[in-house]
Amino acid sequence: MASPNSSTLTTNFTGALDDNDFEGNLYRPFSVFSVLTLTLLAMLVVATFVWNLLVLVTILRVRTFHRVPHNLVASMAISDVMVAALVMPLSLVHELNNRMWKLGRVLCQVWISFDVLCCTASIWNVTAIALDRYWSITRHLEYTLKTRKKISNIMIVLTWLLSSIISLSPLFGWGETYSEGMKCQVSQEPSYTIFSTFGAFYLPLCVVLFVYWKIYKAAKFRIGSRKKNTITPMAEVKEEIQHPQMVFTVRHATVTFQTDGDTWREQKEKKAALMVGILIGVFVLCWIPFFITELIVPLCSCDIPPILKSIFLWLGYSNSFFNPLIYTAFNKNYNNALRNLFSRQR
Repeated sequence: MASPNSSTLTTNFTGALDDNDFEGNLYRPFSVFSVLTLTLLAMLVVATFVWNLLVLVTILRVRTFHRVPHNLVASMAISDVMVAALVMPLSLVHELNNRMWKLGRVLCQVWISFDVLCCTASIWNVTAIALDRYWSITRHLEYTLKTRKKISNIMIVLTWLLSSIISLSPLFGWGETYSEGMKCQVSQEPSYTIFSTFGAFYLPLCVVLFVYWKIYKAAKFRIGSRKKNTITPMAEVKEEIQHPQMVFTVRHATVTFQTDGDTWREQKEKKAALMVGILIGVFVLCWIPFFITELIVPLCSCDIPPILKSIFLWLGYSNSFFNPLIYTAFNKNYNNALRNLFSRQR
């Protein structure tokens, strides 16, 4: 999401510019560090687009992926592709122009709307994947494929519907995104700020933290149940029958109620829980600095160093790059499908 009053990367890394000598400094040569930074950001944009596009192509070409949970992953990849294609490039241009918007009011409104839409959808798609994994781990008997497909489709519809409501509200008069001073930013109306930040981040944050806490409790309960199902008599039992030389001895007998199916399921659930934990952890680290400043700054009329605002903005965008990496790293089927896709093309 476009952060209000964020300074340009070029300004921050080449020196602060005064409003009075903006025209003279606009064409000031970039420093080596600023050029390197902008190059890395451009590479992030390309890598985010390509990696998410590969996820989508793989899901579309492999029939076994045409079901849950891959429809949730496809929805997440679509939102992240849109972030890379429609939001990040214009944000980079915005930074290069010293946060001055020179592309007109209409394009400003379109860019801000896509910014809020795609980033919010990406966040809620992560939440939907976490919920799907939670139900599949804790309710695997009743959470059948048919039920899972129905619920996942409902979550996808709600994700994009809520994201659309949040992103389109300013177009219907809830605040202004463009000002005559060539500023293009998310609506600073206090009521909209509260609505958008809670709907786009703080509510899904509470959901994913609650989900991971429940997954952790379920894992501890499974371990405790397995220990209770293990019987270990420690005492030595001796039974003597009429002849003293005939002695039957049972030492440290251990009876464990465990099947191969349970072992396979436990391994699968452990892997799914680890994937959800990393996905949630990266999501929180990427977005929480941005949304804290996004909520506090308009309400208290305070400010933070401009360089931090730019870092927080692009750190949030980078979550769209990490999402497909995390998911595919824990999915052997996807890795094999992607390898086969490239081998066929060769």
